[in-house]
Amino acid sequence: MPEPLLRITRLGRRLGAAWIWRGVSFDVAGGERLALVGPTGSGKTLLLRGIAGLDPVDEGEVEFEGRTARAGELPAFRARVCYLHQRPALWSGTVAQNLEAPFSLRANAGKRFDRDRAAALLGRLGRDASFLEARTSNLSGGEAQVVALVRALLLDPRILLLDEATASLDRAAAARAEALLAEWAEPGRASIWTSHDPDQLARVADRRVDLEAWKP
Repeated sequence: MPEPLLRITRLGRRLGAAWIWRGVSFDVAGGERLALVGPTGSGKTLLLRGIAGLDPVDEGEVEFEGRTARAGELPAFRARVCYLHQRPALWSGTVAQNLEAPFSLRANAGKRFDRDRAAALLGRLGRDASFLEARTSNLSGGEAQVVALVRALLLDPRILLLDEATASLDRAAAARAEALLAEWAEPGRASIWTSHDPDQLARVADRRVDLEAWKP
């Protein structure tokens, strides 16, 4: 049986003395699309950020391609296991500058910004090439999510952690994003979704992981 792309083993996170979740364990195979579910306050965002190494966990391990990411390897790990938040952080400047900036980082050495590919991806999401010159200070929440999604796809990650990543898009734009991500998915890639919209999770996910199973 092939090694899972991502293995979560007995992760636990607490706030103060109280455990939010404990013993969280599941594997993600290449090609899978998971829905992470649980009520508001169950710690879905904390889990995704913990998987990405953006927030600490109090116990357990995250393995990607059979290896645990160490502190010095986290930038390269996050280039492969990419977290997208509902409110993405963008730098000041143009959309094109925001899409190109990550390619200057050491973790992305050997990768090259492809402006034509960026324009094509934006086109799939309902934005023409002129959007590349839009100032990020003028973008709506939905437009910022479009930029963040394209930025992630240009870096060719293996796993996308999609934390309400289309929540600010209208229905038509969200449908375009879902279609694009469905085409992006392949046996060597995987995604984990959270969404306030259960209908969206039913469309985009093959399997559900319920955090209530690990509530202390």
